[in-house]
Amino acid sequence: MNQYVTGTMIRRLRESRNMTQHQLAEMISVSDKAVSKWETGRGYPDLSLVEPLAEALGVSIIELFSGEDVVNTNRSFNMQRMKLYVCPICGNLIQSTGEAVVSCCGIVLPALEAEPEDENHRLHFEKVEDEYYVTVPHDMSKTHYISYIMALKDDGWEIIKLYPEGNAEARFKICKTKCFCYFCNKHGLFRTSVR
Repeated sequence: MNQYVTGTMIRRLRESRNMTQHQLAEMISVSDKAVSKWETGRGYPDLSLVEPLAEALGVSIIELFSGEDVVNTNRSFNMQRMKLYVCPICGNLIQSTGEAVVSCCGIVLPALEAEPEDENHRLHFEKVEDEYYVTVPHDMSKTHYISYIMALKDDGWEIIKLYPEGNAEARFKICKTKCFCYFCNKHGLFRTSVR
């Protein structure tokens, strides 16, 4: 097992639950010497113990692997706190409304940070009746393309999935639209405000 299941994390979580090494060992059917070895970095839990260990420590398996507690302080929804994640393997787009540990295809995904537009990634939009007609003049080949265009609004978001060899265009209702985000499969997430 890789070193990302750290003894420091196991100890910190165990102590935060006011548990002794012996109590933790009993909960997952190992010896207290095994727990001591994990916490001092002289050994690692067997893969079959990861799930019961995470459960005993009150965290998810992903939190145990990442070495971080996820405490979501976002008690009321705020679009400014929304985070987006894109899986580089399958292309899934995942959205959270606050702090989260997100995993897809066996990897933990970092939250995307939207960058301002550049010369090669410039979105154009125009009002057509009650909608914005949005286009991105970008290569749409099988290996380099815009995969999503999103309209972020005060109370949610609207997303259009795009496909290689198609057109990078979409239509969104004007009502409450604050900005657009779009994802290039090679260069990441870009953002432009509605002026």
